[in-house]
Amino acid sequence: EWGTSLIRAWNTHSWIDLPARTGDRIARLIGAPAGSVVACDSTSVNVFKVLSAALSLRPGRKVVLSDNGNFPTDLYVASGLAALLDKGHELKIVAPEEVEGAITEDVAVMMLTQVDYRTGRVHDMAELTRKAHEAGAIAIWDLAHSAGAIPVDLMGAGADFAVGCGYKYLNGGPGAPAFLYVAPEHQDRVTSPLTGWMGHEAPFAFDLDYRPVSGVSRMTVGTPAILALSSLHAALDVFADVDMADIRAKSISLSELFIAEVEAKCPQLTLASPRDPSERGSQVSFRFEEGYAVMQALIARGVIGDFRAPDVMRFGFTPLYLSHQDIVDAVSILAEILETESWNRPEFKTRAKVT
Repeated sequence: EWGTSLIRAWNTHSWIDLPARTGDRIARLIGAPAGSVVACDSTSVNVFKVLSAALSLRPGRKVVLSDNGNFPTDLYVASGLAALLDKGHELKIVAPEEVEGAITEDVAVMMLTQVDYRTGRVHDMAELTRKAHEAGAIAIWDLAHSAGAIPVDLMGAGADFAVGCGYKYLNGGPGAPAFLYVAPEHQDRVTSPLTGWMGHEAPFAFDLDYRPVSGVSRMTVGTPAILALSSLHAALDVFADVDMADIRAKSISLSELFIAEVEAKCPQLTLASPRDPSERGSQVSFRFEEGYAVMQALIARGVIGDFRAPDVMRFGFTPLYLSHQDIVDAVSILAEILETESWNRPEFKTRAKVT
């Protein structure tokens, strides 16, 4: 398209509308209405934008409540935004099980990751959002480990804002654009703190004053990354005729088989995820002191998981692509590696930049 159309492709191939069109595809998977999701930027940038917007809705409050199971980038962004605003905002971090009790009337925003990135523990989105609203707080949810993996109902839960990743279960590839959601009732009440030209009501008028466009697209900033967005848009084709309830059912079946096989064949490992499948996402984690080296040995054998410090081996289950036989085969390789201690080699113990 670029080679034959050049800049005409923004119109002839609707590139300019790709953030919204891809957002609508994601919206169906997360219980959001059309016109409430845009695919753009990175998760971290989107956290900055929606958290800033959320705080503007509660100007008299100063506390951002989160938990220590939240993905660290969300916490870093919140701390950085608080320092930038320099108005006395405080990031309060509690244990996941303590969140409900910490929702008090001084909380401006409750910001949580629905599925814990280490253990897969799932927060009750509807209940915690209800509690936040009862206390007068705004609810932001990070769906990086939820979207495309488990059923999500943002509208049903009453979530105010959400962000998520196009890289993981949505399979958009490394560096895929992220997405953000703004509840319809907030869309024309907030603006992005990053007032770029794509959020302008008339970007090609080239006016010198900023006037935000109506709707969720005001949360976009700069020129869309069309190559990456096109890959994500195409990757979402696979969800077109699949029900998220069916994906969830297979996810549970795969993960239950994995836990049973590991506990039968690999007694050296300790389950770090909730045992009840209704309380975890589409991932299972096990603890082992030499978990990093074991994971590298697994990867060398074609079983691809990842490691989270200090000792967590994390295994993600993509129901659209994995079979039950894949699970059995993977655990057989894991058991062999542990039994023979083939992980105990210098090349497997050397930490790479990405774990």
